[in-house]
Amino acid sequence: MSSFPAVSFQQISQILELTDHLEISREAVEIPLSPERPGAVRRLANGKIEIVVDADLPFSEWLPTVRQTVQSLMGEDSTTE
Repeated sequence: MSSFPAVSFQQISQILELTDHLEISREAVEIPLSPERPGAVRRLANGKIEIVVDADLPFSEWLPTVRQTVQSLMGEDSTTE
């Protein structure tokens, strides 16, 4: 069962603070309002980064894993150029 029914404004703000710190434009990030099982961080076909909150993990445990995954995605970009 999901820990929460929808991603809150506070949670979105925390995700955007994380991407701001990584110097990623907010316009380059998509955050769906519905959490999923499992959560995901992936590059979309349009080049944006989609960050889907995990429905099963507590947000405070899930959020630190996002930073690492986003950094990995950004690293992939630099190796493909």
